[in-house]
Amino acid sequence: MNTRSTSASSLRDAEVRHVVMTAAAMAARALTGSDSSTDPEVRLKEMMDAHARILWAWGPGKPLTFTKFREMLTEDLSALLPDGVDAGEMSGFYAITEDGEFEEDSYDLELEQRTVLEALEKASWNGRSAMGDRVSDELHQTLVHRELLKGRSQESYCAWRSALITTPAGAAGELRRLDLPAKLDEFYEPIRFDALYDQRWWFACPFCSWPMKITLHGEKRGSAGKVRCFHRPHARQGARYEFTVPDSGKAPELRSVGRPLKPEGSASVLFKDITDRIPEPTPEKGHRALVRGVWRCTTIPGIPELGLYDALSRPALKKKGVTVALWPDMDTYDLLVTVSRKHGARTEFKVDVKDYTHATLLADKITADRGDGGGADWLVVPDFRYDTVPLLEDVSRKWMRVATAGDFGAKVCQEAGATWA
Repeated sequence: MNTRSTSASSLRDAEVRHVVMTAAAMAARALTGSDSSTDPEVRLKEMMDAHARILWAWGPGKPLTFTKFREMLTEDLSALLPDGVDAGEMSGFYAITEDGEFEEDSYDLELEQRTVLEALEKASWNGRSAMGDRVSDELHQTLVHRELLKGRSQESYCAWRSALITTPAGAAGELRRLDLPAKLDEFYEPIRFDALYDQRWWFACPFCSWPMKITLHGEKRGSAGKVRCFHRPHARQGARYEFTVPDSGKAPELRSVGRPLKPEGSASVLFKDITDRIPEPTPEKGHRALVRGVWRCTTIPGIPELGLYDALSRPALKKKGVTVALWPDMDTYDLLVTVSRKHGARTEFKVDVKDYTHATLLADKITADRGDGGGADWLVVPDFRYDTVPLLEDVSRKWMRVATAGDFGAKVCQEAGATWA
């Protein structure tokens, strides 16, 4: 098979997976009651819409009853793919957990599929989708990027983007003080329903400050409830709690669930220990939070970006000749780290930071883009993604080196003759 036909085949498979994943996530949210509507008729309509999308992906002559579709939502989602379509990242993925809840990682998978699909379409021989217009809206993130660039200065770009990272939620007055353009401020919306207790209280994640997911197992006094960050790695690092339903009108008091081990070595530098930080209830009234797409694509990867920037900007490293530029030329890449020596020699590290839940999709994007479109020569992932490094190294070796954030910081310090950890 020639390169052109292989590219078209890969693009078609990616598009079908995205259509099926979007439909399955829509139906799973409706089936579990995780969407904002409590109206059974609305939820049924959403499931019927999702069923129609699956039938479209399957093509004519391949029946799938609504009842069977409903049953398959609790199974491995790759079973919903048409024959002949590579399961790829959907193999072994479930949209509904063993507890009967909607799997929040479905959002990451669908979002990352879209990103890869866009890269594949750009790399295809004619630059067009093999299946016509996809059923998807323009990502909020694309709109945010456009607004950030309208500042027309590096200073405003960094200030606004940093604000979206450090303050993804807050009171009206706090958000006004960010001095964001009106178009960016519009991406802050009322606190989402599944992050509210009794429709009036929410809890900020101690890692990212975005409202956390609240799950109730009964509403009577003494029943149990759970709270965790929507970003699963944050939950694994300690942003997960439990509570007992209090008297009517009162806010719950959280208790930590487990205590994560503090990493050693290079990963310890950027690790945030939240052991003694129990989130306090915050009233819903007067507070807003970023829409999920902007939080996931700007706030979440921005945490290691700013973390590395701050750690490598320490005075001790500056004395060793280390300088760091954040989002140079308004985001050509994420960090430009320069190590200068007394005899005039210098080493530059052009860094792109990525936080993908599904490493295979990031690998696909790197392959489609033939590296990084902005010219980065280092791909850096958060320390908790250490297990993805071997795969990413394998596909990136022609274009970029790969490291965790901690290991990259250690590499820079080694180059400068300084200490990282």
